[in-house]
Amino acid sequence: MPSEKNTIVRIKDIALKAKVSTGTVDRVIHNRGRVAEDVKERVLKILKELNYEPNLMARMLGSKKQYVFAALLPDHAFDAFWLAPKLGIEKAERDLKQYGVRVEQYVFNPHDPQDYVKKAIKLTKMQPDGVLLSPIYYNETLPFFKKWNEAKIPFVLFNTQIADYDPLSYIGQDSYQSGLVAAKLVHYGQANPCSILIAHIDEEINNAQHLVKKEQGFRNYFIQNNLSHHYNILRVELNRSSQSGFIKKLDEIIESTVDLRQIFVTTSQAYDIAKYLEQRHIKNIRLIGYDLIPPNLYYLERGDISFLINQNPKGQGYWGINQLAEHIVFKREVPILKYLPLDIVTAENLNYFIDEKDDAFVDI
Repeated sequence: MPSEKNTIVRIKDIALKAKVSTGTVDRVIHNRGRVAEDVKERVLKILKELNYEPNLMARMLGSKKQYVFAALLPDHAFDAFWLAPKLGIEKAERDLKQYGVRVEQYVFNPHDPQDYVKKAIKLTKMQPDGVLLSPIYYNETLPFFKKWNEAKIPFVLFNTQIADYDPLSYIGQDSYQSGLVAAKLVHYGQANPCSILIAHIDEEINNAQHLVKKEQGFRNYFIQNNLSHHYNILRVELNRSSQSGFIKKLDEIIESTVDLRQIFVTTSQAYDIAKYLEQRHIKNIRLIGYDLIPPNLYYLERGDISFLINQNPKGQGYWGINQLAEHIVFKREVPILKYLPLDIVTAENLNYFIDEKDDAFVDI
C-alpha cells in the first residue's frame, strides 16, 4: 500500500477531510478571498498533514494572473559593479516569465540620495507585488520599509543587510564575515608589524551599514587574535568626485605612514588605488578589494591587486527575484537569510569565476 506521502492528494480530498467546499480550500491555497480564520487554520493543518504539494507548474502555467515586481537598483553607468545584479534580475525575469512574472527596474544615481528617494517614491506609487532593492542609503530607506510593511508589500534586500522592519529575505554575503576573511588574508600576507589602511571609497560611512560591518569584522580579527599591538590600523574615506582631492589625500597618507604595507578597500573601487600606486611607482603596498569588474580584473591579472573577494552580484539579483517569486507566486516559505559564499579570487584562479556569456561572475 503506498504511503500517504506518495499518494496524489486532490483538493477534493482536503475539502472532505476539512468539511468545507473545494472553493474554500482553493482560496486558502492561493491566499485569496475571505476565509474564516478557524477554517483557514484547519485547512492549513490538513494540507501539512497530507504533505500537499500542488502541481505548481501546471497551475501557474494555466493561470493568467500577472505579478509585477519592482527592482530598485543603482545605475551601473556610475559603478560597473551594478551591471551584474541587473543581469541576474533579467535572467530571473526570463526564467519566471512563464508564470506571469514581470520586473520593473527603477534605476537611480548611486551618488545622489535624492534620486534614490525619488525612484523609491515612484516605485511605491506603482504598488508592486514585491520589491527587490539594495538599500545603500540607510536613513533614506527606513521610511519606505515602514510604508511597504503597512501596504503589505514584501521586500527582499540584496548586497546590504538591514534587519529593521523585517524584510522578507536578505541575499548576499555576511559583511562582517567578509571583513574577517579580508583581515586574515592581510595577516597571512604580512607577518611583520606594519600599518594597514582601511579605505572606504565614494560612500558616506555613517549611512552605509554594510561597510561599517566590514570594518568591524576586519578590526575584530586583529583584536580576537591578540594582534592589535603588532599592527596599526588606519581608516580613510575617499571621494572620487574630486580627483585632485582623492590623490591629495592618498599622498598625505603615504607620506605620513612610512610603514604602510597593506590597503583593504571595502568597495569595488580597488582599481583606483591600484592606478594611483602605479602612477606613484609604489611597489611595496599590497591591495585587497571586492568584485570582479573589468578594471579590478586588469590590476588583479597584473599582480597589483593581490586578492578580490567576490560578492556574486549576479547571483544576488537572480536569487532576490526568485525569493519574491517563491513567496508571492508559489506560496512557499523562504529563508530570512540566504548568504552567498565568500569567494577569494586571485590571478591564478580567476578563469573559474568568469561567465563567458556576459563577462560577469555567476553561481546560480
